[in-house]
Amino acid sequence: MVPHNILRPEVVIAAVLALLPMLAAAFFPAWPGRLGKLLPRKLRLILPACFCAPYLLVAHAFGTLRWNWLAVYALLPIAIALVEDLARDADPQEKGNWRDFLILAVLGLAVDLRWLEPAWPSGLTAIGKMVLLDAGIFAFLVVRRLDGVGFDLRLRRRDLIIGLREFCFYAPIAIVLGLALNFLHVHASWPAPLHALVAYVFTFLFIAIPEELFFRGWLQNLLQRRIGRTGALLLTAVLFGLAHWNKRTTTFNWQYVLLAALAGIFYGRAWRANQRAGASSITHATVDTVWSLWLR
Repeated sequence: MVPHNILRPEVVIAAVLALLPMLAAAFFPAWPGRLGKLLPRKLRLILPACFCAPYLLVAHAFGTLRWNWLAVYALLPIAIALVEDLARDADPQEKGNWRDFLILAVLGLAVDLRWLEPAWPSGLTAIGKMVLLDAGIFAFLVVRRLDGVGFDLRLRRRDLIIGLREFCFYAPIAIVLGLALNFLHVHASWPAPLHALVAYVFTFLFIAIPEELFFRGWLQNLLQRRIGRTGALLLTAVLFGLAHWNKRTTTFNWQYVLLAALAGIFYGRAWRANQRAGASSITHATVDTVWSLWLR
């Protein structure tokens, strides 16, 4: 898609609307819980319908509005919030309810299998993924008010130390194994520093944060209440690896799955050190940036 199409006013507004819930929850982490307590129950369950606004704006701009897709983006967030409201009533001690894992499965499969991507013009499917993330944030942090998520991007020195430490633990393993599997290839040229910085910031915001919130803040957080810290770490890492089965290929990419699963162990270690998604996002963004700029 050409740049002037992406920079249409409706698209820019849609992108901002899709990013705002994530950034608000990340930099004002106390507010989702407070909002959940302040809002009447009916309003908590109806308000997520507003997450259809980015789709409505983009579809109007490109003349691709379909009422069935509008219904999906209006009703799916409501359904997710309703299920998490039931989970909160059924599991007030937050040990992890089957409804929590059902919602995670729906969100994960919708992204991994690209169920909703046909609703979006080419090049703008990332907005649709952010809308799904927003629905999850509202359901888990506002409605469910799940604790221990650690979705706080007011980064501390400790987050940086832990994040980079886990990167240093993982990098030698990944490089040796990746080169041996012919999955990694050393680049002959090095990117400019500004290019590397922009790539890191983009990766941190749009890849690392959403995936770490989902896999560590929600999935590993809930699993460790059921199967313990070690079991949750390993199972989440395996599922994280399997989520990459169709990346860069149309067939099962087992090399990517293996390296991603191993990476998931170190991302999970970074998160569980203080249960902070910021730390694991630093590890994740560093791994992905080094891979994409120097070793892909």
